[in-house]
Amino acid sequence: MPDRTGDISNGRAWTMLACSLLAAMTTTCATAGVAYVIPELHRAQGMSLTAAAALAAIPTIGLTLTIIAWGVALDRFGERRVLIVSLLVTLAGTVVTLVAAAAGAGFGPLAAGLLLGGLGAGAANGASGRIVVGWFPARQRGTAMGIRQMAQPLGIAVCALTMPVLAAGPGLVAAFAVPVAVTALGLAAVVFGVIDPPLTRAESGAPAPNPYRGATFLQRVHAVSVLLVIPQSMLWTFVPAWLIVGHGWTPLSTGILVTATQVLGAAGRIVAGRISDLWGSRMRPIRVIAVAAAAGTAALALADWLDSPVAAAVMVFATVSSVADNGLAFTAIAEFAGPSWSGRALGVQNTAQYVTTAAGTPVLGGLIQAAGYPAAFAAAALAPLVAIWLVPHDAGPELTETRVH
Repeated sequence: MPDRTGDISNGRAWTMLACSLLAAMTTTCATAGVAYVIPELHRAQGMSLTAAAALAAIPTIGLTLTIIAWGVALDRFGERRVLIVSLLVTLAGTVVTLVAAAAGAGFGPLAAGLLLGGLGAGAANGASGRIVVGWFPARQRGTAMGIRQMAQPLGIAVCALTMPVLAAGPGLVAAFAVPVAVTALGLAAVVFGVIDPPLTRAESGAPAPNPYRGATFLQRVHAVSVLLVIPQSMLWTFVPAWLIVGHGWTPLSTGILVTATQVLGAAGRIVAGRISDLWGSRMRPIRVIAVAAAAGTAALALADWLDSPVAAAVMVFATVSSVADNGLAFTAIAEFAGPSWSGRALGVQNTAQYVTTAAGTPVLGGLIQAAGYPAAFAAAALAPLVAIWLVPHDAGPELTETRVH
């Protein structure tokens, strides 16, 4: 891909990346935040746990429905304009949710606001491909995308550390103000901090060929990412219950360990990105990560079956290894697809992962109920084991571009 990094300073590129990271955090806060107020919805409004859980799923439904459409818009109109529109929609949804909570409204108005927020959140979730690939040289892109991919764990940490406390104290209105504030900050960051990289003459001419035709690189990266998201989503979803119910941990100690694991997972994405830059390869580190994720999740199954005292530590390793590939896959997809297709390709990537998570979580939950956690951990370990053999070779020459000054 052509290098346009001479058009702005190095510091400006990293500032833009920080703005992109903040914008991406809005997706997590707008879609995942409601899960942290389920107990208060149940207590304050008398909402059943089933209804509250359904409410928590609504933003993700909206996100899944529109994420590819937002990707098409990103490819056509550029990230800055589309991000502004999408964040305005997300902000409207979070405000509607806040107003509904302030009015003591029931399921319907809350669901409407959450759905609107989810519908708008897809662009921020899939954006940054053109920003990272367009403004950073190849030798920095893995690191830059690893930083950008910190948005999800950091967003979860913000919600986990603020919304339950605010919901139990000042109330639901204060808790739902958190996604509003994060989205407003993300919108301001895009307005004042994000610039679309200019298209080259070749890119602005004839339509770019479909990167899915004539090669299987993107399809294989999508498949590998789907397989690696299975242990990731299982560990993120069921570890709290595993620790509290299965091992007698307190909610406070569980929350501390889960938050620390999220932070380590975010750091792991940066480390993986940096390694990919040093190696000049995106796929070789992904293959190593798949091996680590398979080994870690299998070791967790064995440790839990043996009731080992190191099971929690093994869980941390398994979780960090299972999330480390995200930034590498995003970088490879954006580089291969190019600026005319990266939005759609990343939209396909995200949609496949969300659908897999939505379909796989109930299956793994049923397996836990029927056969216990060790069996479920062992089953989840099979997915990255298969992924090892699906990782493609890097598409094109090694990433050794020199930065243009």
